Amino acid sequence: MNLKPLNLSGLSATALAVALLLTGCGGGGAQKKGGHEQTGPVQVGFVVVQPTSVPVVTELSGRVTAFQMSEVRPQVAGIVRRRFFTEGSIVRAGQTLYQIDPSLYQAQASEAEANLQSARATAEAARIRADRYRPLAKMEAVSQQDYTDAAAQARQAAAAVAQNNAQLRTAQINLRFTKVPAPITGRIGRSLFTEGALVTTNQTDPLAVIQRLDPIYVDIQQSSADMLALRKSLAQGGLAPASAVVRLKLEDGSDYGQTGTVEFAEVMVNANTGTVTLRARFPNPEGILLPGMFARAAFSQAINKQAFLVPQAGLSRDPRGNATVYVVGPGNRAVARTVVAERTIGANWVVTQGLAPGDKVIVQGTANLRPDAEIRPVPVTTPQKIEAPQEGQGAQGATAKKGG
Repeated sequence: MNLKPLNLSGLSATALAVALLLTGCGGGGAQKKGGHEQTGPVQVGFVVVQPTSVPVVTELSGRVTAFQMSEVRPQVAGIVRRRFFTEGSIVRAGQTLYQIDPSLYQAQASEAEANLQSARATAEAARIRADRYRPLAKMEAVSQQDYTDAAAQARQAAAAVAQNNAQLRTAQINLRFTKVPAPITGRIGRSLFTEGALVTTNQTDPLAVIQRLDPIYVDIQQSSADMLALRKSLAQGGLAPASAVVRLKLEDGSDYGQTGTVEFAEVMVNANTGTVTLRARFPNPEGILLPGMFARAAFSQAINKQAFLVPQAGLSRDPRGNATVYVVGPGNRAVARTVVAERTIGANWVVTQGLAPGDKVIVQGTANLRPDAEIRPVPVTTPQKIEAPQEGQGAQGATAKKGG
């Protein structure tokens, strides 16, 4: 039997390679263990909160309403002979808008003037006759009854003068009404009647509509329940009244540049909607707001003097939506605190319950924070410092610290 000799040089090379591999794995594990070694408590940044005055902002829907609106209607009947305005233009109060055929009313005025002159002549004759009868009645040249009748006729003639004078004024007024004026200053819409149309004093449709759009009103709807809760809070002293400066957000989501003020609130609740109407007044020099337009109105109805402002980074919410913050507790431990925060102002949450004056709310380093964890708190104003790596260390050897 022939036996081949063993290749000792190959075995020696393989064993050496396995030994080197095992040695490298062992050294790598110790280095990894040393890389994850933790030293000291977690450093966090905090802010000290104090109560402050925060406006209670309410956002409600509203509809734009004209400051003034007038439906131009005829006060006499007749044919429209001419229109004097341009549709969509600005008209001034007293400006003539339409001319109604004045022929009939001119004739009535002339007749009334003639009747007045006749009544004045009759009254003059009756007065002279009564004056002549007065001395004759004293001398008993005429009977006392004749003088009494003459005096009564003179007074009746004077009354007829007054009646005809009133009829003349009525005819003159009707003649003046043939020129239809603008009742207010504003922007006029389209003309609903053309030249040649017959108009009457009792017609349903107006000739045109004039609206004053600068300034302009926005009617805001607020539920009676919310208004009742607000008044109770004001009565209990938890809130203070605020001047209601209103800001608008238009239908396209943009902000209206001008601010308005609340003029008044209605004293009754709409039985169909359960809301109360608040009327706000806005300047509208560029005519952006138009009657009938919807808008969102945001305004402050009160001021909460016991609210806390907490940076948004320091507040989180659980799956149920409850707001939670971490505060620095005794022994420098993190304490979870449930708070009430329903809205934001700028970069801060408005916390109305759950905090006390002087609490140190943690706003930095909260990513992996757990309740009752040992911490090293520093103010958020402390600048962040990065230590340079020691000689022989790579970029992983640098550590970030806050504070000096």
